[in-house]
Amino acid sequence: MIRFAIAAALIAAPAAAQSGELAKVQAHLRAVTTMTASFAQTDRAGRTLTGTVTLKQPGKIRFQYQKDVPLLIVSDGKAFNFIDYKVKQVSRWKVGDSPLALLLDPSKDISRYAHAIPGTGEGRIVIEGRDPKHPEFGTITIGFAQKSGAPGGLALSGWSVLDAQGNRTTTVLSDQKFGVPISDQAFAWRDPRPQFGKH
Repeated sequence: MIRFAIAAALIAAPAAAQSGELAKVQAHLRAVTTMTASFAQTDRAGRTLTGTVTLKQPGKIRFQYQKDVPLLIVSDGKAFNFIDYKVKQVSRWKVGDSPLALLLDPSKDISRYAHAIPGTGEGRIVIEGRDPKHPEFGTITIGFAQKSGAPGGLALSGWSVLDAQGNRTTTVLSDQKFGVPISDQAFAWRDPRPQFGKH
């Protein structure tokens, strides 16, 4: 009986630790109002693009790429817009259809579709999330670092997305700033299609 109790405790300990780490991440996400950061995004071919990311809860985010890259990704809280100014095309999909939904809807209980990855090192929390009902949305692995003064004592350090085709894109953040004033106009964008006006 004692041996069984010890075994049960050993099994429960990692689960409790994971639950605690997810609770910390949830508290961080719910405490974030705004964030700005620099990013470096590397695709499966090893090509790296840089830029700035601007986030405002709930659901608004903008990826402004370096000047020589004619791409823009903007979420207005309801949908992501992928704008390619070179070919004058716009693609649009619901926020909930993106792995980044895990970061953009803090009202959701992330324990329902994410788990903490154990053994990631002191001062770091890594979680992995996917929607089991929609595997085509891909899997996202998100890293957080302990940082005093940051919301919930954590700072988002980056993420890696593995799509349904096995392609991985990794985004690393730096120079994160939280709670800075951000206007909703920061998420406006120019539609390059001739028949459309400005958004």
